[in-house]
Amino acid sequence: MAIFQTKKIQSVIVFIIVLVAILWIFQDNILSISDFEKSTKESEFSEEQIKDTPYLEKIDNFIIKEYSSDQVLLHTIEADVYKSFKNSPVQLDTVKVTTFDEKQDETLTLTSNRAVLFKSGTIHFIGEVEIKTVSGISHEIDTELLVVKGDQINSNRDVFYLGEKAKIRAQGMDMNINSDLMNLNGDVEIIQDNGATLVTKNLFISHSLGEKRYESKEKTVYRSKENIANSDKGVDINMNLEQTKLLGDVTVVNGFGSSLTSYNLIIDQSNGSEIFKSNSPSRFQSNTVDIRAKKMHYDAIAKKLKLTDEVVATYE
Repeated sequence: MAIFQTKKIQSVIVFIIVLVAILWIFQDNILSISDFEKSTKESEFSEEQIKDTPYLEKIDNFIIKEYSSDQVLLHTIEADVYKSFKNSPVQLDTVKVTTFDEKQDETLTLTSNRAVLFKSGTIHFIGEVEIKTVSGISHEIDTELLVVKGDQINSNRDVFYLGEKAKIRAQGMDMNINSDLMNLNGDVEIIQDNGATLVTKNLFISHSLGEKRYESKEKTVYRSKENIANSDKGVDINMNLEQTKLLGDVTVVNGFGSSLTSYNLIIDQSNGSEIFKSNSPSRFQSNTVDIRAKKMHYDAIAKKLKLTDEVVATYE
């Protein structure tokens, strides 16, 4: 019995040590999540409090610079109007935040009509925000709350990304100030100006080297007026070329009872077109015919299908 109790005590000690080790390893992530949730709650409180609270001080053409302990400029905050309150964070109207690297070169600018500034130094942007990265690329988003803390930009609210020829809705976003890559998190819907939509998850937006790409590795559904395409391995949209690549196995169905299956399918939407094409083995099926080929080209607007290279057809 004593041996059993000793082993039990040892097991408890080992469990505690392991738990402490796990908490130590992940402490930075735990603190980050805690800080972000705290910042969000602070903002919700401030929004309700600021509305009808008289301000203590008002400054026009406000500017402040923050330096490191080594007197290196970290960032500047500029605002047309600065208002301070007794028990609420500072309110900034028409605000611009600029961050700097160790060489004192600008790395990122954020502009918005409104923001609040906490004593901790955390800045919450509210409404439409333009983010200009180190390479000069601009991202325009609209959200209830955007949190800037350190070198991270986050939002856990619904986000609307205003892209060229498309608007994107997501459940959140995150971005590092030193990167041109933005992550749109959760369920994502891409609404193109031509009427087509794409539904996916966890979309990456890259504007590096002049490219404009939207990429996801999650299952994706493409919908246009008469066609629905499903891919099992994601999507890669090149906005410069107006081409959408559906990755992996792809199935295209329409309202006429026929279907197309292929692999790594490209949808060419340039010049108002909607052309499905693939250089991978493809299959067309309808009520009367089953055709297999090595290549496929389908003009959805003209409703013309071309199957080429080792074509095998079976008619009923």
